Amino acid sequence: VVYVLFRPISRYYYKKVNKVLTEVLWLELIWLVDWWAGVEIELYADSETFNLLGKENALLICNHRSDIDWLIGWVLAERMGCLGSIVAIMKNEIKYLPVLGWSMWFADFLFLARNWAKDEKSLKTGFEQQVRNPVPFWLALFAEGTRFTQTKLIEAQEFARSRGMPIPKNVLVPRTKGFVTAVMHTRTFVPVIYDCTFTVSKTEPSPTMLRIFQGIPCTVKVQAKRHKMEELPETADGIAQWCKDLFVAKDALLEQYNTTDIFSEFELQKIRRHKRSIMVVLIWSCLLGFLLYKFFKWSSLLSTWQGILLTVVFLIIVSAVMETLIHSSQSESSKPADLPIQDPIKQRLLQK
Repeated sequence: VVYVLFRPISRYYYKKVNKVLTEVLWLELIWLVDWWAGVEIELYADSETFNLLGKENALLICNHRSDIDWLIGWVLAERMGCLGSIVAIMKNEIKYLPVLGWSMWFADFLFLARNWAKDEKSLKTGFEQQVRNPVPFWLALFAEGTRFTQTKLIEAQEFARSRGMPIPKNVLVPRTKGFVTAVMHTRTFVPVIYDCTFTVSKTEPSPTMLRIFQGIPCTVKVQAKRHKMEELPETADGIAQWCKDLFVAKDALLEQYNTTDIFSEFELQKIRRHKRSIMVVLIWSCLLGFLLYKFFKWSSLLSTWQGILLTVVFLIIVSAVMETLIHSSQSESSKPADLPIQDPIKQRLLQK
């Protein structure tokens, strides 16, 4: 309704209203992470970066370590006050997920069709539309193009070796086209880049959506390093090399943690959980419970075999939707973008 009524008239007011509605919906997932599963997020950053988080337009370039890195990003955005204005680049299938994927589409997320000839134009349009965003926003990009697994790491090492590049141990080789396009089309209105490095405590299992629903806690470590956009090279090749060098540094940081238990040289910042996600979940639960009570009382749905059958079918559909959400977040289901590259080694890497 908001999309139909506001967007054709004023994109400015559409973004304002949609930010509020998006936060109300996404806060339920924040509640799952913060209060149901009890996931601890440790943020390492210098004081200047920490004080500016959420207060300025920023391009986030992240490694893709776990199945729920995107959700950890949402939690950080919520604590910094910009949850409803975060935008990310996702695979195209995500936008078809009931409720969650639709909300991403309405929030102007950018979706890749795994074909650079098609994606380049849509990315340029999507980036340029952000210039009219009325509130500070984060544009998140996972430059590796897929989640980190040991199988994909072996492929990345083979590719890096064939190209004379540094051999990664804890990250994949970044695909720089998307990052270069993002920088070239946003640098006039996005002043900074946040280099975000994710990892999980070595003594705990990597978080997944299934473990989140099961209420299994873990500790996620995030380092945020701020770079001014004006410091980046002007040429496409220079920007691509900057991105590659950044991932070499990420790899060294993660290797340091693996060998010394020291994750970051920056200060551990205090970021407390907000209770508003609890309030949103309570309000939604009470409202839904009241509506269901009134519906069943009015329809006498459970008093007939047909009504019971319809209820069972509805519950099956809800379960299927949840299963789809969990499956879509698993590492095994992720695929990188299908770029037009002729090198056979790199082609096998992209097909993983």
